[in-house]
Amino acid sequence: MQYLHSMVRVKDLDASLDFYCNKLNMVEIKRTEYQQGRFTLIFLAASGDADLAQQAERPCLELTYNWDNQDDYDNGRNFGHLAYAVDDIYQTCQHLMEQGVTINRPPRDGYMAFIKSPDGVSIELLQKGEKRPEQEPWLSMPNQGNW
Repeated sequence: MQYLHSMVRVKDLDASLDFYCNKLNMVEIKRTEYQQGRFTLIFLAASGDADLAQQAERPCLELTYNWDNQDDYDNGRNFGHLAYAVDDIYQTCQHLMEQGVTINRPPRDGYMAFIKSPDGVSIELLQKGEKRPEQEPWLSMPNQGNW
């Protein structure tokens, strides 16, 4: 088996694209609109995987936007979470906080953090390689909400 993608339904496409592309620096690989079914599929890749994702050699995140949906989706806990490795967990979390993203589970251990998308999908951020030395303000930062 080969992992291909994870699909997340989104209610506000603009807010979701801002979050994934502008704040997490993901790259849009493909977009298809289905007029008859009234939905749009957008495939995103982590920036470091974009070239290979375009060749279908790396997994993608599929955002599904149903044009006529007015209902809120569940908070994402029934989905589980998406997971991405990052070069510097502290720098990534600092950048996200500066962009207005809540760090639900701070990287107190220098290795793992959790955030949520605008649609409530939990996203796990993991430090590539060895964990970073524990440091403030992360070490003392409390959890916020759930993840």
